[in-house]
Amino acid sequence: MKIDFLNSKDKEFFESSKQVTKLYGPENAKKLKTRLDDLDAAQSMEDMRHLPGHWEELKNDRAGQFSARLHGGLRLIVKPQKQPPPAKPDGGLDWPAIDSIYIVEVVDYHD
Repeated sequence: MKIDFLNSKDKEFFESSKQVTKLYGPENAKKLKTRLDDLDAAQSMEDMRHLPGHWEELKNDRAGQFSARLHGGLRLIVKPQKQPPPAKPDGGLDWPAIDSIYIVEVVDYHD
């Protein structure tokens, strides 16, 4: 799958294991690297459904985004590059049709 970042600052940050570890801790850094490696190896978001991380489609103010669990409430948030994103007739995202994403952020949106 094609992975990109919303800006060059984010790209630099996410590609620096030292910076990620400093901000999120070693356990989250390890899980984040695994999730990013999984995304890189996937053909589409459909492949992510069966991998660790409990990938899910978000709703409400985060509609059109996906999240994957890291550790301690933190989530990796991604969104399809194609806007509007590919959708199914029922309005949900068409996971198999999404083959390029942006890394949006790492956040605990439950706060």
